[in-house]
Amino acid sequence: MWTDKFSKADWIDKERVTNYPRMFVAMYVIAIILVLATSHDMIDFTGKNIGTDFMDVWSAGKMALEKRPAEVYDFQKHMDVQKSALPWPKDKEVPFYGWHYPPVFLMIAAGLALLPYGWALALWVFATLPAYLAAIRAILPGREAMMAALAFPGVFVTMGHGQNGFLTAGLFGGALVLLEKRPYVAGVLFGLMCYKPQLGLLIPIALLCCGCWRAIFSAGLTVVLVSALSCILFGVETWQAFFGSFQQTREVVLEAGSTGWEKIQSIFSAVRMLGGGVELAYAAQGIFALAAAGVVIWTWRSKAGMELKSAALVTASLMVTPYVLDYDLVLLALPVAWIAALGLRSGFLPWEKITLLAVFVLPLLSRMLGQYLHIPVAPLVMAGLLWVVVRRELILNRRKS
Repeated sequence: MWTDKFSKADWIDKERVTNYPRMFVAMYVIAIILVLATSHDMIDFTGKNIGTDFMDVWSAGKMALEKRPAEVYDFQKHMDVQKSALPWPKDKEVPFYGWHYPPVFLMIAAGLALLPYGWALALWVFATLPAYLAAIRAILPGREAMMAALAFPGVFVTMGHGQNGFLTAGLFGGALVLLEKRPYVAGVLFGLMCYKPQLGLLIPIALLCCGCWRAIFSAGLTVVLVSALSCILFGVETWQAFFGSFQQTREVVLEAGSTGWEKIQSIFSAVRMLGGGVELAYAAQGIFALAAAGVVIWTWRSKAGMELKSAALVTASLMVTPYVLDYDLVLLALPVAWIAALGLRSGFLPWEKITLLAVFVLPLLSRMLGQYLHIPVAPLVMAGLLWVVVRRELILNRRKS
């Protein structure tokens, strides 16, 4: 039957998995060369800076070095620094990239701002990319897996934005890989994720469910220490400014969609894109978050292996927050690698391969489908990936009984 072509997806074979990633990587390299060749003074032909979102990191770091770190949460003052950062075209509006991170991330931003913008961007991308690749290699070793990891469109999106997805994936993946054998180190890695708090909401729940007390202790201690260090370096007033910026960030960036509904990949944004009100969007997000959290609790309390538990936690962490951007989708490479490793070891279940393929192309298509067709696909694809985890666990339990 025609459904077998999708349920079994035998056409997703070793030859295609080996050759297509090479084509993707080649296209990325060509695209990057073309953008750089047609740019001038780190500004591309559209009038935007190379590495777009990295501008908020570099300019915030600049402000921290100028001993005014609390002002990074003042949109106008942050914008003034960005306007002077590069020789922007006079006939085009200067883009603005807001800073919404806690002060702990200013420690990295300040270090990067010691370099000119272009060199800082290059250092940031190529220093964090190995962390992502190391996490994937620990899950699914092999040359083909590394090429597929590089070909994952989330990599290209993260590089294009100059964003922190590689660092987040490296910390998250590394922590989960090390959790059983080196829980204290895993806890440190979890704790360092505090610069991206919205993606760590389910981590304490998962660790409590499995009684990972050593990881909980080291994670909590790491958060306290890096937060205290940021207070020493940038002052308590910077943290006060951060907390004071919550309302503006929520109302302008999230609820009003100034970032663009097509860029935000949550069910909240999907409802708003389709014309739903703020209350309905929050209600949908709450249901989505509770379902995702429920899967994490059920999985982490079960006797499932760490591959399934880790895949559930990373996927659900992206689903539970209303503020998840397209560059955050690089994290989906982690559950894809865990499910692929299980499939290669014990065989793929029906619809698994096609689901993994949908997840693979998601970062490439999600923004375009949202922007031009107003079709929000990310929540559905992530829910499908979480269902793959649930079904594997159900089948595992059935076999044991």
